[in-house]
Amino acid sequence: MYVLHIANKNYSSWSLRPWVMLHMAGVAFEERLHPFSPEGPSRDRFLGFSPTGQVPCLHHAGQVVWESLAILEYLAERHDGFWPSDPAARAYARSISAEMAAGFFALRGQCPMSVGVRVRLNAISEALQRDLDRLDGLFNEGLERFGGPFLAGDAFTIADAMYCPVAWRIRSYDLPLSEAALAYAARLRQLGPMKAWEAAALAETFREPGHDEEIAALGAVIEDRRVAV
Repeated sequence: MYVLHIANKNYSSWSLRPWVMLHMAGVAFEERLHPFSPEGPSRDRFLGFSPTGQVPCLHHAGQVVWESLAILEYLAERHDGFWPSDPAARAYARSISAEMAAGFFALRGQCPMSVGVRVRLNAISEALQRDLDRLDGLFNEGLERFGGPFLAGDAFTIADAMYCPVAWRIRSYDLPLSEAALAYAARLRQLGPMKAWEAAALAETFREPGHDEEIAALGAVIEDRRVAV
């Protein structure tokens, strides 16, 4: 049995990626959720199950695998459908997955994931606009080249899982993208596992003050749908 260690669903974008892919692929696993510590860094607690003290972390058959993309690759070696079968689509999916893992720093830093809030940003910096332009081009290229409705064709793959957190960021910060890109993000949010993740995120009573303070500094919180604490 796979055991996937994750953190708060409202905040943990990296946890979402393997979680949603496992659900979309119909692969059974046990979820273990470890809330971020409101008192400060959670690394010491997380070191009990993760070599880096970070999430996500997968345990399976005596193996420990960390980092979202590494976890997804580990799973892809054991199950069909994680990558596209078409070589061109697979090459594109691998490239944009690695790009998401290694890039989009302004998007991640200036639009932290918080599923339950809506934020009016104080400004869109040049760096964030560059990330948004690249994101828009990437989405449109994949949809046009491989026919959609997903980034590498008609099936949800690791490429889509890597961009699922972006779908929440687009809504939370009302990010300006093309109609096709916004429609793709909306399709991701309507997937069954994504709706289940959202419901759980909104029901969480865990709060991470540093994360919420960071968001408040970036813009005005105009809606908070999370359960009252």
